[in-house]
Amino acid sequence: MSDPGLIERERKDIDLYRDTPIRFLGYANEVGEAFRAIVPVSAVKLSYVVAVGYVLADTLDKSHKVSQAVYPTQEARLNQVLTTAGDTVLWQGFASVIIPGITINRLCASTSFLLRRLTAISPPLVKGITTAVGLSAIPFIVKPIDALVEVSMDRTVRQYYSHEKQVAVDVLEKQKEVDAKA
Repeated sequence: MSDPGLIERERKDIDLYRDTPIRFLGYANEVGEAFRAIVPVSAVKLSYVVAVGYVLADTLDKSHKVSQAVYPTQEARLNQVLTTAGDTVLWQGFASVIIPGITINRLCASTSFLLRRLTAISPPLVKGITTAVGLSAIPFIVKPIDALVEVSMDRTVRQYYSHEKQVAVDVLEKQKEVDAKA
């Protein structure tokens, strides 16, 4: 039989916004970009509202969780909450909105351009094929872009606050140990 405490701890270790299908809400703008040839621009803009909402929800969630840990001072708590919020906004902004949005936009624009220039396909069919190409690319770009953003941030901005982040990780690990014993 499974240990209910173990299952609960494993559930807590799952990042709701990065390790579950909710992650795909961050890619709503890519769906909007894929449909750009077919839908009004307002629908594309709405898809960005969904993606940015996802980014903000993840930022608030992670910041709240970090704020619940035990810190030696209020200043240490504030610094860690701000660091976590900044890191999450940057990561999600690039991995969920900016890079994928540009990628799908340019893929669709290139597809449309090539189909119009090199084929005799009717304009409505060009739009449909362009949309299909954009949509079909989304599942293939998720993990590579996530990895690219992770490595890029580790090699750049995270170097400026990695020490504070490690202190917070240590504090959170101690808190988990205390909670597990309780």
